[in-house]
This record gives sequence, structure tokens and C-alpha cells, in this order.
Amino acid sequence: MAVERFEDLVAWQRARVLAREVYALTRAGDLTRDFGLRDQIQRSAVSVMANIAEGFDRNRPIEFARFLDIAKGSCAEVKSHLYIAHDVGHIAESELVRLLSLADDTARIVAGLRRTTGDRGLRTGDPIRRGAS
Repeated sequence: MAVERFEDLVAWQRARVLAREVYALTRAGDLTRDFGLRDQIQRSAVSVMANIAEGFDRNRPIEFARFLDIAKGSCAEVKSHLYIAHDVGHIAESELVRLLSLADDTARIVAGLRRTTGDRGLRTGDPIRRGAS
């Protein structure tokens, strides 16, 4: 059975959790006053879920795959920002480990979804969903 809505994708659901956790992190402690880092990590986290949604709704495997690649890259960007937040003392080691794990898990799920787009679909541009044109 084909997935009809991006909201039904486990990758998008996990990315939503990641974004929610990043927002919770950035609303407490020293990170609230580091406007540049705070805003950048929030944008990166939102980018993961937004790229999954946008790629899915383009209805073409080649585009969906491209947007999934971008979403996975945004997971790495979140991780990079988490490291600097820890290195400058904004977040504790335990919080770093927890959120890195969540970002890694999200990236793995996105990568798995990316694999399901398959090379055949990337060459032919077959629609993702039944009835899509």
C-alpha cells in the first residue's frame, strides 16, 4: 500500500521529534542568549522535516531522493551545532549524547527511506504514489 501523506512517513515523524527536542533545548539555559547558534540549530532541525515533506509532495522519485539527501545533510548540520553548543558550555554532555543519538537515528531512517526510492525510479522519474502524475 502506497503512503499518501508525508505525515505518515516514519522519517518525517522522527524528524518532527528531533525538531521539537531542539526547540525545547534552545528555550532553556545559555543557548537562549546565543542567538546565532540558537537560530541556526533550529533552522537545521526544521529543515530535516521540511525537506522530507517537500520532496514527498513533489511526486517524483528523483526529486524526493534529492530532498531526502538534503534532509540527511541537515541531520549532520544539527549534530555539528550540538557539538559546538556543548563545546562552549551551553549544553551538558548527557544532553549532547541524547540529541546526537536522536539525530543519528533520524538520519538512519531518512537514509533507509532514500534507499527505497531506488535507482529505477531515479532513472525513469516514476511517480511515488499511485495515481500521481
